[in-house]
Amino acid sequence: MARLGIALDLGTSGFRGQALNLDQNGTIISTAVTTRHPLPGANVMDHLHFAIELGLDRAHEVMIQAVNKVIDNLRINNEEVVRLAVCGNPIQLSLFQKIEIRDLAYAGKRKLEALGVVAPKRDAQIIKASDIPGLNLPADAEILIPPAVRHEIGADALAMMIQTGMLEKDDIAIATDYGTNAEMALIVNGIVYTGSTAAGPALEGQHIEDGLLALPGAICDVAFVLDIAGDYGGLEVPGEDRPLKGGMKTFVLSKDMTVKPGDTVDPATGSLIEKGEEKAVGITGTGVVALISQGIESKLIRLPRIITSDAKVHLSNGVTFIEKDLEEAGKAIGAIRAGHIALCHEAKINLEDIETAYMCGASGTYVNALKAQKIGLLPKGVKNIYQVGNSSLAMAVDMVKNVDELWRMKKIANDLRQHHCMFADSKIFEKVYILELSYWTEGMSLEDYHKFLKKFGLPPLKETAADSKVVKTVKQDIPELGTMGLEIVSNIGEQKTMVFKDCIGCETCVEDCPENALTINEELKSFSITMDLARCNGLACGRCEKSCQEKVFVQKKFYRDKDRKHSEIKIIKR
Repeated sequence: MARLGIALDLGTSGFRGQALNLDQNGTIISTAVTTRHPLPGANVMDHLHFAIELGLDRAHEVMIQAVNKVIDNLRINNEEVVRLAVCGNPIQLSLFQKIEIRDLAYAGKRKLEALGVVAPKRDAQIIKASDIPGLNLPADAEILIPPAVRHEIGADALAMMIQTGMLEKDDIAIATDYGTNAEMALIVNGIVYTGSTAAGPALEGQHIEDGLLALPGAICDVAFVLDIAGDYGGLEVPGEDRPLKGGMKTFVLSKDMTVKPGDTVDPATGSLIEKGEEKAVGITGTGVVALISQGIESKLIRLPRIITSDAKVHLSNGVTFIEKDLEEAGKAIGAIRAGHIALCHEAKINLEDIETAYMCGASGTYVNALKAQKIGLLPKGVKNIYQVGNSSLAMAVDMVKNVDELWRMKKIANDLRQHHCMFADSKIFEKVYILELSYWTEGMSLEDYHKFLKKFGLPPLKETAADSKVVKTVKQDIPELGTMGLEIVSNIGEQKTMVFKDCIGCETCVEDCPENALTINEELKSFSITMDLARCNGLACGRCEKSCQEKVFVQKKFYRDKDRKHSEIKIIKR
C-alpha cells in the first residue's frame, strides 16, 4: 500500500489541496480547488461572525464537510493517507481545529476577560486525524499544524516570508498576498513589519458582476489595442475627455491554467474584432486590475465613471465590467495601498524606499505586475518585482514532504524580530483609506490627494513608475498540478430549503441578493426558498431579510443545522 500525503491551503476565498506520493519523493499526484469558501460571507470577519453567532461546532462542521470534498476530489485512496499539512490564517486554522476563536473576534483584554476567553497557544504541532472531528482520513494519520507568529500573524503570512526568501536578503522589501484578506510584510534593517487588511473579494474576481476565481475560462488580463475600432457606443464625449479609439484584447485561463489569447472586442459595444483561442466565461481579479489600468490609460474610465453609452466596458463572449465593479475593486486597491503606506510609516520609511516587491497568491501570480503597479497595488519606485505563486500551498507541500519544515517554521516564528500594525487601530491607515475611497469612488484628484497627505505629515505618492524588472518565478499560482491534473469543486457548501409562514412569494429577497444565492419555488399552498450557503454574503449583508415585505424572512435560520421551530427545513448536502 502506498504512503500518501495531502497539502491543504485554507484560503479566505476558497480551498486548494494537493495529493503527494511520499514513496516517490513527494511527487504531486493531483490537485483540487474550490470556487468559493464554504462559510457564508466574503471575508474572514464574516466567517468569524458566522462562528460567533451560530457556534464553533456549526462553523467547524461546514468547513470540514468542504475539506472532505476537496480530499474526495483528489481522487486517491483516503486509507493510504499518512500525513496532511494545512496552512492558512489563524481564523481558518482555528475553525479547522475547532479551537477557541473569540480571541480573534474581540479586541481588548477586558472584553476577553469578561467573556472568560482564554486564547489558545497557536504553536507548531502534530496531532492525529482523530483529533479533528469529522475529518475523513485514517484516525492515526498525522495532521501538521504550523505556528502563528502572533494571533494576528498567521501561518500564511509566515509562509509568504519563507517562500519568497525575503528574510534572507538585505534589501528593503515588501511581500503581499493579494487576496480577500491581504497579508503584507515589510522588512527594514532585519525587522519585519506586518499587517493584514480585509481588502474584499474583488481582487479574486468575487463581488464582480461577471467575476469568478482564477479558474479555466477566466479573463486574467486585457490589453487595449489602439486604432482598430471603438465608437463608444454612440456616446458623445467632448475633446480631451474622449476615449481613445481601439479594441480590448483579452487573455483567458485554459483548462491547464495557462494563459491563452481570447477575443478582441470593441469595449464600448462588445462587437467582435478578432477571434481568440480560448472562450471566456467571466473575469477574475487579475483581469479586473488590468482592465482598470488599461481603462484609465485609454480614457474609457474616468474615476468613478465608465465613459461608454451604457456605462459598461464590454469584453469577450458577453462578459461586461460595470461601475459597481469599479467601485468594489477600488475599495480593495485602496485598502492595500493604505496598508503599504501605514507599514512604511511604522518603519519610518517612504514608499519610494522599497527596493523589492513580492507578489503572492493567485492574483499576485496571474496579474500583469506593471499594470498593477500603475494603479497603486505596488509601490511605484521598486526596482524588482517577483511573482511567486501560492506561498501558503507551497509551504504545506514542503511540510508534507519533510516534517522538519514544520519545526523550521516554528524556529523562524520564535526568532522573528517583528512589529505588527493593527490597521483597525492605525490612524494613518484610517486617514489614507478615506483618501483612497474618495479617489476611487468620488473622483478626488491626485492633486487633492497629495494635499491631504501633506496635511497628515506623509510624503506624496510617486506618480511615475520606475523601470521595474518583473520576474515570474512560476508560470501559474500552483506550479505543478500532478499526473492526474486539476479538479474544480464548484458545489462546495450546503443548499437549504425553507418554508416561511406567510411568505407571499414576492421574490424581493431573490432580487436583492447580490450573489444570487437564493431561489424561490411555488409549493401547493406556499412558497419555499432555497439558499446556497457558500454563495451567501453572510449576516453582515442581510439584504434578503431587510427586503422582505412581510418581515417573515429570517436569514440565520438557514445557517442552523436543525431548527425545531421550522421542522420543514430541508438540508441538501451536495
